This record gives sequence, structure tokens and C-alpha cells, in this order.
Amino acid sequence: MPEEEKCLETKTVYDGRLLKVRADRVQLPGGSESTREVVTHPGAVAMVPVTADDQVVLVQQWRYAAGGPLLEIPAGTLEPGEEPVTCAARELAEEIGCRAGRLEPLGSFFVAPGYSSERIHLYLATELQPAEGEPDADEAIEMLLVPLAQAVAMARDGRIEDAKSIIGLLLAAERLRDR
Repeated sequence: MPEEEKCLETKTVYDGRLLKVRADRVQLPGGSESTREVVTHPGAVAMVPVTADDQVVLVQQWRYAAGGPLLEIPAGTLEPGEEPVTCAARELAEEIGCRAGRLEPLGSFFVAPGYSSERIHLYLATELQPAEGEPDADEAIEMLLVPLAQAVAMARDGRIEDAKSIIGLLLAAERLRDR
């Protein structure tokens, strides 16, 4: 097991609405020092909503940082103190106007642990029913229904480029196949 690096000093570099960036001076296990730049993020959820006839509800939206539209599974950021499963239910209503009769955890992962604290919690959402929800004011989302097998093929061949969507679709397909 690698030894822990010890934080000697923390300096906030940026404090935004969603993200914070800090530069930490750390002591390495051998005694030398280095700097670690860390983007702190509250965490997020992502859901793979699957209908009774094995269609996946995907969302397409403009992603400014990516420079264009991306096809993704619905997702959203955790509010302070919010449990991931509660956030997943809220985001399903906001983004696709549904609630899930069943939300099953598929696991969680760090997005980029070399520099970010963001962890995404994945869920398989089934037994979908209409629900009231208001989309965020800064999001313009288009929904698409895609057969699960086709969505997995799109994740494999690069038509879906978003990491959380690729991971979520592959894990959901495996979970559903094992039933």
C-alpha cells in the first residue's frame, strides 16, 4: 500500500459557484515536498433510465467545455448534504420528466483522481413513470429513446463520448443481462 502524502499548506486559487481550485503543498513519503493542484467538486449522480421495452432515455445538450453537443445519460450535481439516491430521483424528474419505481446502485467512480475530487454515483433507473420536474434554467436538453443494445454499441464505437455515459451504459447492460 503506498504511503500517504501529508498536506502541509493549502491555498485557495479559485472559488466558483460549482468548483473550487486549491494548491496544496504536500510532503511525500520520502520526505521531499511537492505541489498538488486539486479541483474540488461536490459530486454527482448519473442514471441509466431503461423503459419496460428496453429503451434507454438519453439526453443531448450543448457542452461548452467540449465545444459541441454530447449524447449522455441524465445526470446532475449533488446539493450540499443531499444523498445520492435523492439527487438521482430529483434529476430524473428535472431532466426527463420521470420517476423511477426502482433505482439500483451500479457503483461509483472518481472522474479524474489525479486532480479532481469529483465522484459520480451511477444508478439503473427502471419502472419509469411520468413525474413533474422543472429543468434547470441554464440547460437546454433534448431527449432521445434508443434501444439499449444500440446505446451500448454507440458507447463502444465512439458515438457516445461522455465517460459517465459509457460506464453507466456498460454496467447497466451487464446488470440487465444477468437478470
